[in-house]
Amino acid sequence: MLTVLAITAAMFTQAAAPQQATTDDGPIRTAARGAESGPELRLREALAYSNPLPRGAPSEDYPLVAWCDALVSGHVRLGESLTDRNPEDLEIMRLGRLEASDFRSALAIAAPRQTAAARAAAAQAAEAATARWTPLMAQEDETARSQAFGLFFGLPGRCEHAARRIRANVTSAPATLDEVGLRSEGADPAQ
Repeated sequence: MLTVLAITAAMFTQAAAPQQATTDDGPIRTAARGAESGPELRLREALAYSNPLPRGAPSEDYPLVAWCDALVSGHVRLGESLTDRNPEDLEIMRLGRLEASDFRSALAIAAPRQTAAARAAAAQAAEAATARWTPLMAQEDETARSQAFGLFFGLPGRCEHAARRIRANVTSAPATLDEVGLRSEGADPAQ
C-alpha cells in the first residue's frame, strides 16, 4: 500500500512541476538505453524500406532525401504563413526545421559522391515536392492553409534511413524483412 501511495505521490509531483523549456534541439530519445544497437537499426531499416513510398517519391536514396527535405520544408513554410499558431504548431515547425536541416546536411555530405544524374534526379524530386505546397500557399483563406498544415501526416520512415545511409556512404542494400527474421521462408509477401 505504501508503495502505491509513493508512486502516486511521485506522479502527482512530476505532473505539478513547472515545465522547463528545453534548449536541446537534438533528437528525442525514446529508448531507455543509449545508442541503438546494430540489430535494432537493421530492424527499423528493414521495416522502413518494406513499406511502399507515397506516389511521386523517388526510390533511390539521394533523390528521396531531397524530396523529403523539400516536403518537410514546405510544411514548415506553410505553418509560418499562419498568423494564429498555437504552441503545438510552433513545436511541429521547430522539429520540421531540425529534420530539414538533417536532410540538407546529409545531401551536402553525399553530393560529391553522386553522379550528375543522381543530382539532377534529386533537384527534380525536390522541385516536385515543393510544387505540392504551391497551391496551398496560394490560398488566401488562412483557415484552408491551417487545415492543410494540420493534415500533413509526416514523412515516410525511409527518409531518416536514406539520410543516414547517404551521409555514411552506405552502398549495400538495406536490410530486408527476411534478413531480420520478420518473414519466414515461403511466406506470402502480401501478408
